[in-house]
Amino acid sequence: MGGDAFLDVDVNVDWSSDDEPDNGNPELGSLATLPQLGGEAMTSSEQVEDSPKLNGGDVRVVEYFRKMGFDETMVAEAIEKNGEENTELILETLLNCSVAQSSASSSRSKLMVDFMGMGFSEEMVAKVLEEHGEEDINLITETLLTYSALETPQVEQPQIDPNSCSSGYEEDLLDDFSSLHDSESEDLQLGLDDSSLSSLRRMGYEEAEASVAIKRCGPDASISELTDFICAARMARADDSFFAVEESKPKLSNGCSPNERKRSVMHDEILKKKKMKWENGDDELIKLPNPMVGFGLPTDEFIVTERRLPKAAMGPPFFYYENVALAPKGVWQTISRFLYDVEPEFVDSKYICAAARKRGYVHNLPIHNRFPLIPLPPTTIHDALPLTRKWWPAWDSRTKLNCLLTCTGSSRVTDRILKQLESCDGDPPLHVRKAILDECRKWNLVWVGRNKAAPLEPDEVEMLLGFPRNHTRGGGLSRSERYKSLGNSFQIDTVAYHLSVLKELFPGGLNLLSLFSGIGGAEVALHRLGIPLKTVVSVEISEGNRAIMRCWWEQTNQKGNLVHIDDVRQLDFHRLEELMDIYGSFDLIVGGSPCNNLAGGNRHYRTGLEGKESSLFYDYIRILDDVKKLVARKRNN
Repeated sequence: MGGDAFLDVDVNVDWSSDDEPDNGNPELGSLATLPQLGGEAMTSSEQVEDSPKLNGGDVRVVEYFRKMGFDETMVAEAIEKNGEENTELILETLLNCSVAQSSASSSRSKLMVDFMGMGFSEEMVAKVLEEHGEEDINLITETLLTYSALETPQVEQPQIDPNSCSSGYEEDLLDDFSSLHDSESEDLQLGLDDSSLSSLRRMGYEEAEASVAIKRCGPDASISELTDFICAARMARADDSFFAVEESKPKLSNGCSPNERKRSVMHDEILKKKKMKWENGDDELIKLPNPMVGFGLPTDEFIVTERRLPKAAMGPPFFYYENVALAPKGVWQTISRFLYDVEPEFVDSKYICAAARKRGYVHNLPIHNRFPLIPLPPTTIHDALPLTRKWWPAWDSRTKLNCLLTCTGSSRVTDRILKQLESCDGDPPLHVRKAILDECRKWNLVWVGRNKAAPLEPDEVEMLLGFPRNHTRGGGLSRSERYKSLGNSFQIDTVAYHLSVLKELFPGGLNLLSLFSGIGGAEVALHRLGIPLKTVVSVEISEGNRAIMRCWWEQTNQKGNLVHIDDVRQLDFHRLEELMDIYGSFDLIVGGSPCNNLAGGNRHYRTGLEGKESSLFYDYIRILDDVKKLVARKRNN
């Protein structure tokens, strides 16, 4: 299913490159020249003060290795580690440390120097490189500009001469905003996120356009989302319904520093590249809604009950496709186009359960007469995990968990949090709270004791996703494999709400073709809805997941047929025809192709639908088209 598969990594893995071979260093000299510690071999020019020890090592040994070019602290650590007698081992340790340091520094030194030369601090550049890697220069630059704006103290905005702007930027902006209703203009000024507004102003954006961006994107939108919105609006002046501005940016005052001018040039270059992408059709034209509630939820007052489907999309069979909502730009436009131009339904499961899961669903199911699974799932962390309430600190304001990933936080993270909190007298200071909450949000840590945060257990993840208890234990999977399978699965309550319309249409049961079926999310949802499964053809490449599915099938006393196929690429036209001759036509085709190349966590291989794993989406399309052809052939016969 469409999960966050890229994050399925061991947090203890060392991603550094292999050590380079040691070719020797002619400047290091030879071990044969090392003086004997007990004798008088040192000349007067080599003698040092008569102090017996220095930082844990003999002064003469430290001085000798220091003259070779090694750092004094490094020498002292090597002596402390290996003792003073074994000079060969000391030198070997120093050489290894030097190679490791040079290998680590050489890979980043050029980028560090380049960005530090633009005026960014070394600490900030190092932090951004650690977060995003070194491949995407545009992303690094945008992040540095954002961090710089957030850290820069508020200064008086430069005065802009309207006559100096050949594009008429200020006049167009004012004309466009004057067309808004007065009451809406007042609403824009009320309830705005002051920090976001001030940050955008420090970055050089006008207050008017920043206000509209916050209004349209929502108060919880990140700075990156807001700047993307403003840039897109500037570049699509003729088509944008919110405001119309030219691309030109207000000029900086003549008194700006060289670093400010460099950043201004960099920012303009980014705008130009985004404009080119927009004009070439690479930008995502399908916009994610805010809030992300699809066509309505059980608790939503405003529910859409009618929509128009393109003729080519109408069943039989019904189809249901799922993947991550926050895919690269243009991906959902492509998915929709290949799925008969059906409008995606974007839903964040935080509106249904206690954990966020932003997903897009393209389907041709009816959308009226939906109903939820009963009982309704818990919607807050404390409702879902009541034992955590006792230990939850007042400064942790979380009520929802983030997306449940395919991996979990390590013991090093939780131990570090424990030590940080125990070192504080009373409530931790603000900077410590922020660091701890960042880790808690990233890894979905919950409080299980005094100052003790811990990752979710697999059975807790099962409960949050709507699976029966111990669902993933039946396949003989390890603990880490269970996290991976759950992280790639459906959120059952969300999917069941969409599929609930089938209960009235198929009271006697249905035939299901489940592609990329994982641990059987669609099957579990249909079973919990009370829809009998006459035949399930489950296509899943993981043997462990297939074992989980077989175990669940037996435990729930299913009466239908369960057919396993290892790989979607094995399911060609003739195999489909054979299956449909034996079991009948498929009533529903469900699938969520791998999201490895789509998920936001994959910074290195986020190549979209052309990636190695995510390109399997086109097999979903192929199989769906083949089934539709076979259904039409049988109908005509």
